Amino acid sequence: MKKIVVTTALLAGTIVYAGGFRVSLQGVKQLAMAHTSAHAEDASVAFFNPAGMSFIPNKLSVAAGGFGIKAQVDYQNLQTLESAQTNNPLGTPVYAAIAYKVLDDVSVGFSFATPYGSTVEWPDNWAGSEIVQKIKLEALYFQPMVSVKLAPWVSLGGSFIYAKGTVDWTKSVHQLGGSVNLKDDKATGTGFGLGFYFRPTDKLDVSVAYRSPVDMEAKKGVATFNISQSLYSSLGLDAAGKDGFKATLPLVDEYTIGVTYKVTPKWQVSGDFNYSGWDQYGTLVLDFDHAPAGNQANDPTVSVVPKNWKSTQTWRFGTQYMFTDNFAGRLGYYHDETPYADKDFSAESPSFEANVITGGIGYKYKSFGIDLSGAYNFQKPRQVNNEFYNFNGQAKAKAYYFGLGLSYNAF
Repeated sequence: MKKIVVTTALLAGTIVYAGGFRVSLQGVKQLAMAHTSAHAEDASVAFFNPAGMSFIPNKLSVAAGGFGIKAQVDYQNLQTLESAQTNNPLGTPVYAAIAYKVLDDVSVGFSFATPYGSTVEWPDNWAGSEIVQKIKLEALYFQPMVSVKLAPWVSLGGSFIYAKGTVDWTKSVHQLGGSVNLKDDKATGTGFGLGFYFRPTDKLDVSVAYRSPVDMEAKKGVATFNISQSLYSSLGLDAAGKDGFKATLPLVDEYTIGVTYKVTPKWQVSGDFNYSGWDQYGTLVLDFDHAPAGNQANDPTVSVVPKNWKSTQTWRFGTQYMFTDNFAGRLGYYHDETPYADKDFSAESPSFEANVITGGIGYKYKSFGIDLSGAYNFQKPRQVNNEFYNFNGQAKAKAYYFGLGLSYNAF
């Protein structure tokens, strides 16, 4: 029997609106200004840099919000003119954070966010169905943190990261006349965050932050084969057509330098530089318990998929203008690189070179704040030429998103 290459995309992200499978949506106010980080007005700074909590002007701060994301990818084989289009559901990442000053120079906090995850749905019988029909990925970050002021103008902060993830991926297996679903909802990993926050003058904020890689380990995955029962025994499947698998996905490290400068009391400008270490994602290894569903001659239960991703840079520029003491208008732009070349393009993790325009408004009433933001992602078409999958053609994508955030600051 020909070996089944059940490889490609286990846990391999699905985002078309950020480099790799990183979702840059952890603050509604921040998104309106191109998702820049040097903003310490409320607890939403906690995810970007825990050290920023020391410069929140209130003793208690709470921030929460959510986004709606709509993305679409179009594929066409330029030789046969066969085409397909994704039908992705609305993505809804959320975040929440709280910060509290236990002492004048010591703050503690907690951040919850969804920095990785989305869903991509292709037609069941499209040209790349053996790569992916549907994949859903989600990674949740839980971060307790502390920040200490080392001097009136500088603070140091750190956080512990506990990540919990789920993956649900379905693809066709033409050799067996059916499909296979790979699912794990118990993947976990740990990491840490570290940062410095500087305010040398009332006009200037500088944020320097590092977030460590997190290896998401799926140890109890279940592979369910939707094929003829007569093949179960030869594949080592149980009576329900299932087998176990293990895999690890790297959620990569990030370095960020952010600056905000108050040009006037009402007008401020911000800029960020982000570096993401996607070069850690060289291969993806999937290890089945029993099924000879791999591509390694010495161990047919193991699949090794070349990824060949490279590290990326993102440049962000944003601005805010206070039309009144309570009402703010915001705009931004950022350029996001794709982490892989055309020869490594995969339909399960479609990523494009992107230019993103952002904007939003904010309103404060006493201790409460409400923020609205939106963005449109202009993505450069790609010439697909992936030899590993024997998958060729052209891919295009578009995406837009909007957000609503609330904040409360007291004492």
